[in-house]
Amino acid sequence: MYKSTGFISFFLRRFTGVALVLYLFLHLWVIGSATAGPDVFNARLDAVQGPVFKLFEILLLAAVIYHAFDGIRLLIVHYFDVTEYRKSLFYAAFVVAAILTIAGGIPLFLFMLQEMG
Repeated sequence: MYKSTGFISFFLRRFTGVALVLYLFLHLWVIGSATAGPDVFNARLDAVQGPVFKLFEILLLAAVIYHAFDGIRLLIVHYFDVTEYRKSLFYAAFVVAAILTIAGGIPLFLFMLQEMG
């Protein structure tokens, strides 16, 4: 059961959903500090612009892309009643998400390296 594509999809969808909610709270924490004045806002913004957070941005990109494509896959399976293609659609969504993550992650990673050096 734990090695089936259904469980993997379920787990990754829940994991990426929780990661996106945590990011949303972090985002609101930074943006919400704008009402406390420019010094507080700039301090919080500086805290989340280090190299570690640049790597987290790549992981955020991966989470957003996977979550979106898996959601589209679920809509296709549900509304077009193609349950016999669930496994193939999972692999297709995963591969497309991986390709888009790599395509978007490389510029982010190169920017991070440029900022460090």
